[in-house]
Amino acid sequence: MLKRYNHRIIVILVVLLFTGLVLQIQSEEKKQEKANYSEAFRVIETWLEAQRDYERLPGVSVAVVEDQDTIFSSAYGFADLEKKVKSTPETIYSICSISKLFTSVAIMKLRDEGKLRLDDLVSDHLPWFNIQQQYPDSGPITIRSLLTHSSGLPRESDFPYWSRPDFHFPSREELKAKLGNQKTLYPPSTYFQYSNLGLSLLGEIVAEVSGQSYDEYVTEKILKPLGMKDTRPFLPQALWRGQLAKGYSSLTRNGTREMLPFFQAEGIKPAAGFSSTVLDLARFASWQFRLLAKGGEEIIKAYTLREMQRVHWTDRNWKTTWGLGFSVYQLDGTTIVGHGGSCPGYRSTLMMDPVKKQAFIVMINASGTQPDKYARGIRAILKKATSTKEAEKTTGVNLEDYAGLYDSQPWWGEMAVLPWKGYLVMFALPSDNPAEDFTLLKHIEADTFKRVRDDETLGEEVIFERDKTGKVFRMVRHSNYYPKIRPVK
Repeated sequence: MLKRYNHRIIVILVVLLFTGLVLQIQSEEKKQEKANYSEAFRVIETWLEAQRDYERLPGVSVAVVEDQDTIFSSAYGFADLEKKVKSTPETIYSICSISKLFTSVAIMKLRDEGKLRLDDLVSDHLPWFNIQQQYPDSGPITIRSLLTHSSGLPRESDFPYWSRPDFHFPSREELKAKLGNQKTLYPPSTYFQYSNLGLSLLGEIVAEVSGQSYDEYVTEKILKPLGMKDTRPFLPQALWRGQLAKGYSSLTRNGTREMLPFFQAEGIKPAAGFSSTVLDLARFASWQFRLLAKGGEEIIKAYTLREMQRVHWTDRNWKTTWGLGFSVYQLDGTTIVGHGGSCPGYRSTLMMDPVKKQAFIVMINASGTQPDKYARGIRAILKKATSTKEAEKTTGVNLEDYAGLYDSQPWWGEMAVLPWKGYLVMFALPSDNPAEDFTLLKHIEADTFKRVRDDETLGEEVIFERDKTGKVFRMVRHSNYYPKIRPVK
């Protein structure tokens, strides 16, 4: 009797264990299910194509990363307007200050290897560091203070390299020779002062401590191991006006952009000299997500990367926060890390959410543009895609019939209408953030829809009218007509 009782207990335990294992596997599979962003990507394409025209951008390349996958990459416009070279995700751009991230990783790699400490004086590694200290009673200028832009150094080496006509950057020798004539702006560890000079000095420390040239070290120790074949610590002149996009100015008063000359950042390259593609920066982002998740060491130690992406400096205004090389800030309650870049004729951004393992990369070959706006807009659209509830399935209606751009002049440029989660979504173009302007339309009958209000009740009718061939040719809302300009791919 006792044996039979024990046997039943064992069977029950095995069943419970098996059931628990199945539930755990199902739970993990559910977690690993990837969101269907196909409709969101179509919205992004429609939005960026329009913004490229409305803001007269020469070319734009974008990429979106989820963990180890580049889930979206696309490009709009031209890498060279005059030669009609189209932009692609493989187009190379100057990434300017995003270069600072590679310099920072190089410094931290040397720190991991015990070859330097963050609290080392800059002069410990660069004996020629002879800038005039206006505040001799203040604290020391350290490697850490250079990484956090709190060293009190001037923003730039004392050369007019951001000035037209030729953007002549100083050589390493010229930077060193001029340093003794410059003065500190503030006592160290007092204010945030973004400094290209400071990050250029970190590049010199990399070369001094490693015993290699800066270019050799970052290429062999970072770029090659990560498979970043189109990323270089300089601009490849042989590819200029081909794979390397030509840079253009900000908009002039007459609505045009001027071609800008080729440049090299020379002695400022550790701060602003790199070139790359959106696909290569996607690899860079995936490496970070991988290292943070798996732990251990790949290029640098996992805890080192976490340390870099933590706030190490908060300015006195309590608004500017910085990690070790990384910009670190809050967006919608989420911690975002990354960096932006701005050089003559180029703007770029790398925006990463380490928790969600998402990255948004945008590169533009024109000054006076806002890649960060597009990265935030793409992020908001994807967020909207996962938060919108699916509508009940409609029968007897093809939502693609209504997809397209509709004329909304003179009040606005255009109105885009696209399928979205069983609804139609309508948003104005141009738009700084279309997700904020989304209007959902629910199918009622035939070609009649109603606006879905914020409280999910239904508002006014929106009616689509067809021509004799059965094609939708206009939209009627509030008794006014919006002619269909063209369908959307």
